Amino acid sequence: MHTRRKFIGNAAGLAGALSVPSRVLGANDRIRVGIIGPGARGMGLVQQAIACPNTEFVAFADIYTKRLEAALMSAPAAKTYLDYRYLLDDKSIDAVLIATPQHLHCEHFVAALDAGKHVYQEKTMAFSVDHAKRMRAAYQRAGKRTVQIGHQDCSSGNVPDARSFLASGYMGAISCIHSTEFRNTPHDKAQWYRPVTKDMNPENIVWKSFQGESRPHDFDANRYINWRFYWDYSGGNFYENMCHQVAFWYKVMNLKIPETVVTTGGVYVWKDGREVPDTMSVSMKHGKDLLFTWDSGFGNKRFGDTEDVLGTDGTISRDDNGIRYLPEKVNRPDGKEMAGATPTDTRAHMQNFMDCIRSGKEPNCPVELGFRVSIPCRMAVESYRQDRIVRWDADKEAIV
Repeated sequence: MHTRRKFIGNAAGLAGALSVPSRVLGANDRIRVGIIGPGARGMGLVQQAIACPNTEFVAFADIYTKRLEAALMSAPAAKTYLDYRYLLDDKSIDAVLIATPQHLHCEHFVAALDAGKHVYQEKTMAFSVDHAKRMRAAYQRAGKRTVQIGHQDCSSGNVPDARSFLASGYMGAISCIHSTEFRNTPHDKAQWYRPVTKDMNPENIVWKSFQGESRPHDFDANRYINWRFYWDYSGGNFYENMCHQVAFWYKVMNLKIPETVVTTGGVYVWKDGREVPDTMSVSMKHGKDLLFTWDSGFGNKRFGDTEDVLGTDGTISRDDNGIRYLPEKVNRPDGKEMAGATPTDTRAHMQNFMDCIRSGKEPNCPVELGFRVSIPCRMAVESYRQDRIVRWDADKEAIV
């Protein structure tokens, strides 16, 4: 095991200029890519990027030395950094993937854009309303930079299928979207829990960098590796999975930020010190005539991952098996079921990011959509923690 001394450098040479010009890329030019946060999810993104034609993975940045060593197995010639600013200082890097804990998204996103990089930002885009505004401002001042938010279902073949069903005229008046995200694990394997290992210590983890803007704590390996348990760093399953299901239908139906959100639930299954709920129910009111609900739990997977768009004349039903239309026989007695048939490549979202870097076109999940999705996720958190209905003041762009 290498210690921090192997990876630490002198910060004096770090670039501080804003909106550094990026390299102009032709259709056949190789895109040089780095990542901030090559953990489990981050390395999944790395593999997707490597699989895209004409890409080269050249740099890894992480605050934990073990992660850097493991990352080199995927790209042995890449450079490694404990301080992500060194990665951003490399002007030969075109694009940066960001897969850090949620409370750090804003810091890394803004710095990457200010350094002139194209950015793939893992979900949920923003941890707070303030972060969302700062990230949007960074994107706006960055000029011609491609930014893809990591709601990968926005590149799914289900998108054109859903739009086709909606355009068919077979739905009638849509009043509700009902969604679920349920899962289960063996009794001795708590959902999301990761074991603390002996090498997780201040010698191998840059604790100050992990804390970012969050409340300061003394070094705590459990808070580091199980950051999803704690409100300082995590939005719970609202930010892990509700965001994906919201993003898909916000894209397909062009839904705006909800007027009100109410959340209830608690820690009912895993009494292991986690702060975020393991059982929850969210109701989001969109305009005068649409309710979007999301129920989730970590103690039973009977309902799984589902979304049902409910209209007077039909239902669009989406789950792990695909998407389909089902007629409401009371109003469409001769209606036929229809199944979506558009295929989806497993790296479609990453490929779309790379393609848009070259073409300059808008990616499938742009900053504007990421912003719209971040707000209801934060509203769900605030409603749960404050035990009340929260509202969105569109004029002030604030949760009230």
